[in-house]
Amino acid sequence: MGIFPMTMKEKTASGEDFLVSDDSADNSNQTMNPSDYLVGFSGQNKSYCVVIVDMIGSTKIAATIGNERIPRYYQIFLNSMAKILARFGGFVIKNVGDCLIYYFPKSSKSNRKYGFMSCLECSLAMIDYHDKICKRMAKEGLPPVNYRISADYGSVVLMKSSTSESLDMIGAPINMCSKINYAATKNGSVIGGDLYRMIKKFDDYKFKEIKGLSIGLKHSYPVYEIQRK
Repeated sequence: MGIFPMTMKEKTASGEDFLVSDDSADNSNQTMNPSDYLVGFSGQNKSYCVVIVDMIGSTKIAATIGNERIPRYYQIFLNSMAKILARFGGFVIKNVGDCLIYYFPKSSKSNRKYGFMSCLECSLAMIDYHDKICKRMAKEGLPPVNYRISADYGSVVLMKSSTSESLDMIGAPINMCSKINYAATKNGSVIGGDLYRMIKKFDDYKFKEIKGLSIGLKHSYPVYEIQRK
């Protein structure tokens, strides 16, 4: 057998079992090479709060600080954000360059309110941390960092590849988070309409719809700025 079995049962952080296999061909007499790439899906949809925190203007900043300091600049930001989301029960799906994509497993449980509030409080805690992370950057001779946070809720399918131990997922809330992220103010947070419908009656937050926003969809999709009351 190669480095990765053709069929492997896995379990995610939130407890789902799924299979990673190749159903497109009969590989019963073949073994995998290190260059082979297969993906497997859980076979069932789950609904979660999904969030993206994305640095602003990092490419331009990276070009000014020199190659030797770029890794540290990204490391401080990504690790700081990851530590905050871990406190609120979030799990990193992946980082893509200068952003983290993560989700909250408890937002799919029977007591979803806790998962929703964890998602919101995590985003606001990241915003509150802005001054601290900038001071930390300054101590190491690095420029300040700014970022935007976008969250939404909806159905996803968990997936895993034969070349990575990391969980991944696909689905509308991930795509939507990417589309609406730019609508957030600098060091601010926005949420999509599907998440808003689930949390609009929460008493501790205030929501402001962003008018005239185009995200390239045929039909309009509401997006809301979120703050504490």
